[in-house]
Amino acid sequence: MAPSFDWWGKDAHRGTSVIVKMENPNWSISEISSPDDDDEDYGVGGGGQGEFAGGGARKGGRGKNAKQITWVLLLKAHRAAGCLTSLASAAVGLASAVRRRVASGRTDSDAASSPPEESPVLRTRFYSCIKVFLWLSLLLLGFEVAAYAKGWHLGAAELQRLVLLPSSFGVRGLFESRYSDWVRIRVEYIAPPLQFLADACVILFLIQSADRLILCLGCFWIRYKNIKPVPKQAIESESKDLESGGEDFLMVLVQIPMCNEKEVSSAKVFDVTNRIPRLFVAKAKVCFGFGMSQVYQQSIAAVCNLDWPRSNILVQVLDDSDDATTQALIKEEVEKWQQNGAHILYRHRVIRQGYKAGNLKSAMNCSYVKDYEFVAIFDADFQPAPDFLKRTIPHFKNNEELGLVQARWSFVNKDENLLTRLQNINLCFHFEVEQQVNGVFLNFFGFNGTAGVWRIKALEDAGGWLERTTVEDMDIAVRAHLKGWKFIFLNDVECQCELPESYEAYRKQQHRWHSGPMQLFRLCLPDIIRSKIGFWKKSNLIFLFFLLRKLILPFYSFTLFCIILPMTMFVPEAELPAWIVCYIPATMSFLNILPAPRSFPFIVPYLLFENTMSVTKFNAMISGLFQLGSAYEWVDTKKSGRSSEGDLYSLVEKEPQQQRGASAPDLEAVVELEPQPKKSKKKHNRIYRKELALAFLLLTASARSLLSAQGIHFYFLLFQGISFLLVGLDLIGEQIE
Repeated sequence: MAPSFDWWGKDAHRGTSVIVKMENPNWSISEISSPDDDDEDYGVGGGGQGEFAGGGARKGGRGKNAKQITWVLLLKAHRAAGCLTSLASAAVGLASAVRRRVASGRTDSDAASSPPEESPVLRTRFYSCIKVFLWLSLLLLGFEVAAYAKGWHLGAAELQRLVLLPSSFGVRGLFESRYSDWVRIRVEYIAPPLQFLADACVILFLIQSADRLILCLGCFWIRYKNIKPVPKQAIESESKDLESGGEDFLMVLVQIPMCNEKEVSSAKVFDVTNRIPRLFVAKAKVCFGFGMSQVYQQSIAAVCNLDWPRSNILVQVLDDSDDATTQALIKEEVEKWQQNGAHILYRHRVIRQGYKAGNLKSAMNCSYVKDYEFVAIFDADFQPAPDFLKRTIPHFKNNEELGLVQARWSFVNKDENLLTRLQNINLCFHFEVEQQVNGVFLNFFGFNGTAGVWRIKALEDAGGWLERTTVEDMDIAVRAHLKGWKFIFLNDVECQCELPESYEAYRKQQHRWHSGPMQLFRLCLPDIIRSKIGFWKKSNLIFLFFLLRKLILPFYSFTLFCIILPMTMFVPEAELPAWIVCYIPATMSFLNILPAPRSFPFIVPYLLFENTMSVTKFNAMISGLFQLGSAYEWVDTKKSGRSSEGDLYSLVEKEPQQQRGASAPDLEAVVELEPQPKKSKKKHNRIYRKELALAFLLLTASARSLLSAQGIHFYFLLFQGISFLLVGLDLIGEQIE
């Protein structure tokens, strides 16, 4: 520390000290305040070159002198300079990413980046329609700018005169004649149907908003009354010895369907280790083996550590991998857990018919399944807590009508990037509001496909797993509901999993999630009408579960905000009020974000991103409803194999012998089996043409709105266009260098 020099006196240091640290190239500033406000002295140091301090007595608290105020202003200026530097650096990085993306030339037209269930013909036609709207909007913008330059600020009275008597308005030239013809066409032929479509979408928007509001009120009521599903007979785990037979523990089958689960490097899995002591990190890496974590290892380890008598549980690892190396690694992992006493089996199908539904159906046909009463299902990236079965199975006791207990998902990578944060908002609302409210008041909701426990009798009564759609989980839930089985959702039981971190993976997932329900609706509608359930339950299934939340929502989101709104800028006779454009969407976004209060800073990006995703959801909905393209082909959502910080701590504390042994695969045996393994496909960021075309359409419409001085419409179209632009250039999710 450099010696200090007294500037204003030799009194002891008292009062408020302001220290400026100037470290090139970044500037950082900190203020340290003392409780003594009578005297103040200031010190300044810079760039490691020395530190100067001085003191001056101030009595009576008369205020700061001119020099002190100057230093405070300098501090503020340095902070502002730091912010500007950060913004400039971010802008340069963004421009560099855009330049690389455009230079690479990779678009969503590549076969590898497009969802297989998305029809190439539909994709081309959809993109062509958007391009037509874009070029038309550019042409109309040129017309309007030229008219505005001539001083034609047309109100309602002037517009009528131009339509009826163009010569009286001074229209004599060629351009003036063409513009008057355009005004007449849009007033008489375009505006009425456009206004009708806008009004219809507004009505659908209000109905869906009312449904969302009712769900939120139901959630508030559940919290206010502290309503929770309570098992009729709980297991007293403290008084039971799990190793002494466990007579009171029911027989449970656990299934882990997986397909081509790949390993990832420790750099991504252990990115939280800078907050964990190095000794803990070293032990955790030993547990996982070579600092590497594999998706199948995490799920198998979590399931084999479930707190349940081994004589009453059987784990089925249902491997549908078509890669010999992956098969060998998973099989070896299962064998090592078997050697450590786990009751676990490995199953592999030679013919992968039916994808996940076919995999589960094949496993349920095994002869030993008849010895088990319940089946718990976990996808490959799900890691249940050890007490998962103890908190779910008791709800089935003395409740013969209960067919399903569904747990909530939690996400280990929700703060990885902006895309995962926005997904977390959506899924928190889905579980805490939609699933919980429907479970409490209706005893029905869509099965999430994983982190749930089924009564095997309910599965058999519903007809078992069917391969007819890509949403086999929703299919089995609807058929079980039609048979009279009840469901329970446990909001306080969580199962850790991952969110897709790249926009490409998320886009494929959303396409499957929104095309599958439309396939299922066509197939289930006759069964729903013929079923013996009550009228209100039928109405809920048809109008709320399917039509409103699966069909109407993506339809009006895309049509109203991405097509009608920009078109009304060029056809001002058709209007959308400001409360439709701004106030109600903002209110709905506020309600959606309530279950994730830490995400409030992202409320505006969330609103814009939901409208941006409407193009994918609308395309998927149309594809599933009309059976366009390969609508029945399964797309597996790729995972990264992340572990949470809590997982590392738990591994260090337990240090189970079987985890250490199970995490070091025999790589030599794998090499002997597959001397030339298949090369994995490289991931790339891509350009998405539909999103880019819509971005330019919205930005063009925002420019047109300036001529009409429509403030709210302009800002909404501007920011929505920027949102489409960022998504179209694949700048929102994982960035691959």
